Amino acid sequence: MSETEVVTVPRPLLLNDGRSAAAAWSLDPGMLHLNHGSFGAVPLIAQQRQHELQAEMERAPVVWFPELPARIAATRAEIAGYLQVDAGDLALVPNASAGASTVYAALTARPGGDIVVTDHGYGAVTMGAERLARRWGGRVRTARVPLAADADQAYRAVMAEVDDRVALVVLDQVTSATARRLPVERIGAELARRDITLLVDGAHAPGILAAPLAGLVCDAWVGNLHKWGCAPRGTAALVARGPLREHLHPLIDSWSAAEPFPHRFDQQGTLDATGPLAAPAALDFVERTWGWETARSYMDELADYGARVIGSAIAGSAGSVESVNVGMPVPGMRLVRLPEGLGQSRVEADALRDRATAELGVEAAFTSFDGTGYLRLSAHVYNTPADYDRFAESCVPVLHDWVRQARVAG
Repeated sequence: MSETEVVTVPRPLLLNDGRSAAAAWSLDPGMLHLNHGSFGAVPLIAQQRQHELQAEMERAPVVWFPELPARIAATRAEIAGYLQVDAGDLALVPNASAGASTVYAALTARPGGDIVVTDHGYGAVTMGAERLARRWGGRVRTARVPLAADADQAYRAVMAEVDDRVALVVLDQVTSATARRLPVERIGAELARRDITLLVDGAHAPGILAAPLAGLVCDAWVGNLHKWGCAPRGTAALVARGPLREHLHPLIDSWSAAEPFPHRFDQQGTLDATGPLAAPAALDFVERTWGWETARSYMDELADYGARVIGSAIAGSAGSVESVNVGMPVPGMRLVRLPEGLGQSRVEADALRDRATAELGVEAAFTSFDGTGYLRLSAHVYNTPADYDRFAESCVPVLHDWVRQARVAG
């Protein structure tokens, strides 16, 4: 960022009564919350709704549980409307990883079949793919997609790993560590032509993308509502439209096991389903207060502002910010390159996250890709430009001190 470049400062969003958006959450005001993307944050109105439902459940459990499947079905319909899909194609699962595990368990054995993932894939989902490949006697192939790869380059990188031995491809719609998209629509169309199964991990997609399944051809898609949708944790969607859906079963068998998809997912023993039931309260809150389109636009502008301000602070006397070239950027998420020597592996990045929390009072996502450490920004409506100014002014100098300390110790 040059001295003459003007940085647009987004105007913070307010509640209808004029208070700051953060007043609608119970986040600790003494901490700096810059990592909505990892675990989300539940607004008070949804917390209250879940508590009401839990109280109702405990007042009369024998009434609650027999009635639960019908209530889950109604909630599914609301969530399907938000995602702009048919309610008959959507089942509720605890999280995206559970949805992926459900798909892995449903696939017909393919002796010797290979599975394609990318080097941007979410670790837990990739681990599940590796277990499945071992059961099949096949192997996992990792498509190397450069961070700066555009849609065409990413498509070619993935499809270069696909041949007649491949039985399954697992792709992130929005990557977790690198905050980029992959061309799942184009790849999905080609895989369907070849009759190869595609699982799309859309963990970050609900809320950050207006209609994540529009134009997407895949056998199964999973997405978390607890991230950008701000629903209580334990709320995710599994969408299946093709023949695979008839083989999908919840990981817990219960009395609805003989029902067709997705109804067999509406009853799973005595699991506390109050989180999913309270999810519409969170989704509706954002829509009624600002509208999701406005919220997404603000989050994107704010993430861009944060990347510029923090990137400039990290660059320091170097003069200008070296922007991170992400080939298919994601609204509301940005990468900022960390000072050299920080977070160069996943283990180091996780340790940096924990240290920043303990010593700086900051909830932030530190990630690593191809040996380089990044600060992954993921803004939400409760964030303001002042949050990023504070990090740049107070935390970046400490990051540089940590680098110096490591060099002396080394």
